[in-house]
Amino acid sequence: MKLLEAIACATALMPLAAADWQFKSRTDLAPPRLNITIPATKDVEKGYLFIAPFPGQWAEPQFHGPRQEAPYIVRDDGELVWSGYTYFSIWAANFQKARWNGQDVLFSFEGDHNPGYGHGHGHATILNQNYETIRELRAGNHKLMDKHEFHVVDEKTALLQVYQPVPRDLTRFGGSPEQQWIVDAIFQELDIQTGELLFEWSSLEHVSPDEAVLPLNPGQAGAGWNSSDAWDYFHINSVDKDTSGNYLISARDACAVHKINGTTGEIIWRLGGVRSDFELGPNVKFCFQHHARFVKQSEDEEIISLFDNSAHGTENHRGREVHTHPFSQGKVISVNTATWTAEIVQAFQPPDGLLAKSQGSTQLLPNGNALVNWGSEGAVTEFLVDGTPIFHAYMDSGFLGEGVQNYRAFRYNWTGLPTEEPAIVVEKTSSGTKVYVSWNGDTETAIWRFYAVTDRFGSRAYLGETPRDGFETSFVLTGHSYPSLAAEAISATGRVLTTTRVARIQDAVFPPSGSFESEDRSSWRQVVLQA
Repeated sequence: MKLLEAIACATALMPLAAADWQFKSRTDLAPPRLNITIPATKDVEKGYLFIAPFPGQWAEPQFHGPRQEAPYIVRDDGELVWSGYTYFSIWAANFQKARWNGQDVLFSFEGDHNPGYGHGHGHATILNQNYETIRELRAGNHKLMDKHEFHVVDEKTALLQVYQPVPRDLTRFGGSPEQQWIVDAIFQELDIQTGELLFEWSSLEHVSPDEAVLPLNPGQAGAGWNSSDAWDYFHINSVDKDTSGNYLISARDACAVHKINGTTGEIIWRLGGVRSDFELGPNVKFCFQHHARFVKQSEDEEIISLFDNSAHGTENHRGREVHTHPFSQGKVISVNTATWTAEIVQAFQPPDGLLAKSQGSTQLLPNGNALVNWGSEGAVTEFLVDGTPIFHAYMDSGFLGEGVQNYRAFRYNWTGLPTEEPAIVVEKTSSGTKVYVSWNGDTETAIWRFYAVTDRFGSRAYLGETPRDGFETSFVLTGHSYPSLAAEAISATGRVLTTTRVARIQDAVFPPSGSFESEDRSSWRQVVLQA
């Protein structure tokens, strides 16, 4: 049997519903499943995982996940806390928690995504703890915000990045008269409240294109034929700011990290690339890196962290993908401006030898651990200080478990207080009555308490309660059957947080709980693999 025929056959056998029946109370949601290969140990940092997975560039949608690409908050065991699928209606990335105006907030880039050229155009959307949109921020000076960076500084300002194609004479860099477009990599600092532009820096004003690691020809970073194919010689993908007001930027296509004077815009130093100011010690060398951050600073020494991809998704003139090391790493590096040397402090190596051709992040956690996100490989790992992996998972929600990517991943403590109402479904089965209840984004419910609605005036009779142990909680009634039921969310201190609507009993629908995952999905998988 041909593969396409097998696919058509298997598809015909699948339920017509689009979601994958993870939740009876929210059949509209199909969040990614984590394929956990190293379960979280007791030493992982407290908090939830913040991810925003999406399909790979060449992934076929009928096979690969996530089926619903969106920002998500999940537990270490893969249990969903919050699905942002209905909150962000367009492509989203760089999903994080921050503090703004004295409150905890969520933010994410959302907008257009151009995977072939590695950029996007859109804005940052900020949500409060109730998951309500409280601000949208766009780039200043009539420019378009790119997807790569949105970083909150001192609870007041935001750093963001702009991908700006401009026409230039590129003949001195090997361009023909028709190759006349280059990307001016720009970053800005804006006041979040007012949108006022506070600072703007342009790569073309400070960095010559001859510092590019990827040359104009053969067009690995754009060939310059038009504004959509502009040569992305520098490619800023992260910006940070220190307490002295200076900036740290990662320039992927220059394989360098630059420290920038926050007043003049002049380059204070370069680490890596073709004009490094430092002698690099063992394992310091990096290339095509992401997510550079200040960690610690003293008079002569600065500690920074970054994600060293050591790979680029494009091919060289021999048709081979560009890579400078067998696998990617999270790194912490010390740079000394007295001796002008750079030494490795920590290096975090992937459990499965992963080589991320794009994307990635390294987050140093409050307890000293590090959370490394492997970008295009769709995986995340938490490490002890000594580099021991104590949690590793793939964002594997596709039928064949491939094709998932994730730009950055983070771990944060978070308190979610959703204003949307909980969802409740009551089903009559052959063994009795079963109630399913969930509340998207809720982190505070400890117990669900269930009631029968006994008359048309809303009188209620207590039926029982059960601990909340995941996104969806179920409760089984045996014996007497009631036509209508409701539930209350109870906090750990005994406070009633909210009450569901009244749900009327209905007959159970296909598939029965768990059957699609254990039977239908496996038989579908067998059909495809036998093709």
